[in-house]
Amino acid sequence: MRSDYLFTSESVSEGHPDKVSDQISDAIVDLFLSKDPEARIACETLTTTQLVVLAGEIRGRGIMDEDGNWAPGVKEEVEKTVRETVRRIGYEQDGFHWETLRFENNLHPQSAHIAQGVDASGNKDEGAGDQGIMFGFACDETPDLMPATLYYSHKILERMAADRHSGVAPFLEPDTKSQVTLKFEGGKPVAATAVVVSTQHGKGYDEGDKEAELHSYVKQVVADVIPQGLLSDATEYHINPTGSFEIGGPDGDAGLTGRKIIVDTYGGAAPHGGGAFSGKDPTKVDRSAAYITRYLAKNIVAAGLAKRVTIQLAYAIGVSKPLSLYVDTHGTGSVDDAAIEQAIAGLDKLGGLTPRGIRTHLGLNKPIYEKTAAYGHFGRKAEGDFFPWERTDLVDDLKAALA
Repeated sequence: MRSDYLFTSESVSEGHPDKVSDQISDAIVDLFLSKDPEARIACETLTTTQLVVLAGEIRGRGIMDEDGNWAPGVKEEVEKTVRETVRRIGYEQDGFHWETLRFENNLHPQSAHIAQGVDASGNKDEGAGDQGIMFGFACDETPDLMPATLYYSHKILERMAADRHSGVAPFLEPDTKSQVTLKFEGGKPVAATAVVVSTQHGKGYDEGDKEAELHSYVKQVVADVIPQGLLSDATEYHINPTGSFEIGGPDGDAGLTGRKIIVDTYGGAAPHGGGAFSGKDPTKVDRSAAYITRYLAKNIVAAGLAKRVTIQLAYAIGVSKPLSLYVDTHGTGSVDDAAIEQAIAGLDKLGGLTPRGIRTHLGLNKPIYEKTAAYGHFGRKAEGDFFPWERTDLVDDLKAALA
C-alpha cells in the first residue's frame, strides 16, 4: 500500500439530477415501509425537464395487490410524495418545478418468480433478494472513520445547501458538485492541493462583482470546512470553471436513480460491488449487506483492531447464508485478518449475516432511507432509528472475541 500520493473524491448535492432521482426513490421506499414494514420495493426514478417518471416493482399490504390495483388513496400519496420531495430540495424553476412538473407512475407488482426465491417457506429461510458482492470500508482519516477526500467534499456541499435553504446565500441554486484532492504522506493527509466547486447560480453571478461574490463565498465555505493546516496559498481553486451555470438540475441533465454509487459510498477509496442503494427495500442485499459491511468495518477500526479495513460479503439470490466473508486490513491490523473473519462469523447477534439477520440487528424495516440519499450513506451520525450502521456498539464484542 502506497504511503505518499495524491487522491481525489467528488460529491454532488441534493439538487444534482441523479440525486433528485435517488431521493424520490427513497422517499417512495419510506412511504411504502411506513405502510408495510415487510414491503418489497424496487423503485427507479427518471427526472428530466419538467418530468418525473417512476418505474419498478412493488408488493405490500395496503399498497398494491397482485393484480396491480392500488389500495385506496395510495396512488395519490405517491404523487404527493414525489412533489414534496422536489419542493424540499428547492426546485421552483421554469425547467423543473415541483408544482407544475408532469408525473408518470409505472410501478407494478413484483414478479412471483422473484418472490418465491426470496420468501421464507417451510424449512427455507428468507433468501437474498439478488446475487451480488458488497463492500464495506472504514479508515482513521476522519472522526467519522471515512476517507478524508470524500468527507470534505460532502461537507462543502452540506454547508452550501444549508446556506441556500436559510437564505444566507440566496444566489445559490440546488445543483452543485464538489471535488477535493489531498496530498498524503505516510498515509496521512497533509495538504489540500486542489478544490473544485461547480454550483448552479442565480442570474448574473457569472460575471463582474456578482461572480467575485460567488467565488469569495465558496472559498470561505472551503476554509470553514477543510482544516487550515491542509489549506495554503498553493491550493488550487476551480470555481465554476466552465463560466456560467444557470441552467442545472433535471432541466440541464437527465437524472436516474443509482448513478452516483461512488459518491454514496467511499469516494473511490474502496472497491464497490456495483449495486446501487436507493429505491430498494432492505431485503435487497445490495443495500442491507453494504450497510452491515460498513458497520463491521467501522467497529473494527473503532476497536483499534486496524487503521484501515475493507470487508466483502457475497450472496446468491434466494439463498440466505452469505457465500463468502473477506476481511483485509491492508497491513494495518493488530490481529490476523483471518481471526477477524472468524470473530465476525461467531457473533450470534449478527444472525449469521443472513438478510433477515442483518435487518433485525440494524433495524432496517423502517422508513429511514430518504435521509441517506444525499451526502453519502456512510460517515453520518447515528441518531434514533437513522443510520444504525454507523453505531460502534460492536466494539466490545469484537475485542472479547479476539482476546
